[in-house]
Amino acid sequence: MAAVRALVASRLLASSAFAPLHACTPRAPLHSSAPRPGARVALVLSGCGVYDGTELHEASAVLVHLSRGGAEVQIFAPDIPQMHVVDHAKGQPSESETRSTFAVDGKDCKVHEDVERVLKEFHKASKPIGLCCIAPVLAARVLRGVEVTVGHEQEEGGKWPYAGTAEAIKALGAKHCAKGVTEAHVDQKNKVVTTPAFMCETELHHIHDGIGAMVKKVLELCGK
Repeated sequence: MAAVRALVASRLLASSAFAPLHACTPRAPLHSSAPRPGARVALVLSGCGVYDGTELHEASAVLVHLSRGGAEVQIFAPDIPQMHVVDHAKGQPSESETRSTFAVDGKDCKVHEDVERVLKEFHKASKPIGLCCIAPVLAARVLRGVEVTVGHEQEEGGKWPYAGTAEAIKALGAKHCAKGVTEAHVDQKNKVVTTPAFMCETELHHIHDGIGAMVKKVLELCGK
């Protein structure tokens, strides 16, 4: 990833069972956009959908905004077993497949060494990192003293059903900054940009706008 100038991750969940990322092996990334004059960005995804990995609307929103921003994108994903794969029609795990997620261990989660190494290498090289939804937990676990957001810190009648994640972030030694769903928080010192996305129960266009704010800030940081 030496030539890549930024990293964006959507719901790449911290776990204790990550296999090497495609980016860390001789194999090609899962997908690449056509060469473009803008920043080269690695987009890291995981899982198969909202209940067991990357939320599809989040992934497509990231790609749309990166495309609009002129970025050249390569998509990567961990090549690993999952704690479970969810039948999205039934909302229940399929017994025949396996997976691993942050939800199992909470603040005591472990990040696979390859994922941790890539995050630390980007951070050390002052390359911006964008994280949406639950993925800011990765930065909280790996980058000491980082500032991130996963939205508001109270459930507010169910609008923020995962508000407790903010306390897990604080327990990891990171600073949580409450932000609205259409906003992105920029940690200027660490060049980490985060947005709540579907940590909030809201209309899809609000999610799209928040991810757009995150991508815009990541691309701006690429030029600094």
